[in-house]
Amino acid sequence: MPSPFPGVDPYLENPEYWSELHHRLITAIAIDLSLPLRPKYQVAIEKRTYFSTPEDTVLVGIPDASVYRGRTQKASTQQQSSTAISTVPIQVEVPMLEEVREAYLEIRENITKKVITLIEVLSPKNKRSGEGRIAYEKKRQQILSSETNLVEIDFLRSLPQMPILKYHGVSDYRILVSRANRRPLSDLYPFSIRDRIPAFLFPLQTGDNEPVLDLQILFNQIYDQAGYDLRIDYKQAIIPGLSTQDQVWADDLLANI
Repeated sequence: MPSPFPGVDPYLENPEYWSELHHRLITAIAIDLSLPLRPKYQVAIEKRTYFSTPEDTVLVGIPDASVYRGRTQKASTQQQSSTAISTVPIQVEVPMLEEVREAYLEIRENITKKVITLIEVLSPKNKRSGEGRIAYEKKRQQILSSETNLVEIDFLRSLPQMPILKYHGVSDYRILVSRANRRPLSDLYPFSIRDRIPAFLFPLQTGDNEPVLDLQILFNQIYDQAGYDLRIDYKQAIIPGLSTQDQVWADDLLANI
């Protein structure tokens, strides 16, 4: 059963599903491009690893219910031994450094091993302020200052968008195709939750026959392969939430399933 949404299914932006979707989408793009780019190019799945800073980390601890039960038990013990302990400590949580691994794609020329095109599917860590965004923006600028093409796919509505000059529009999602030989000009494909994901010519070296990358087809295949129609409860609220107008539109759409 296909997704009830015409393009990106906003339910898959929920943290419960996003990490898996990111992994599946990177793999699907790699498979889709591998044959059309042979024998001149190879498609490599690469990973970056970094640790979040204390300011950017997620607090690691036991669930709230367990914390509540522990406090009750400790309060009783403290009352019984109040004569032996003069200072009662305050229970706090400490930030833990979190190891983050993110996958991305590199299109390399087989003979020279030169990276021709980089493909990034943005994650919450890339877009949210903190170490992840700092690391990604640094790499992004390095790519934009090089001879490597960049394809940047942003399927996350609720977080700050990556900087783009001379574009002041607002869109739910964006695909940026930046060809090294045309910079600073680049192709931007903005689209909304109501739209089909745009297809585009995949950038290679000048003179090469560029294949069409149709992410909507890949998205639909992933939805079926992962069985999201069986896993998503479309009666639940969309996380992150939609605008009032889009929520009305989504409610009408979902009323028919």
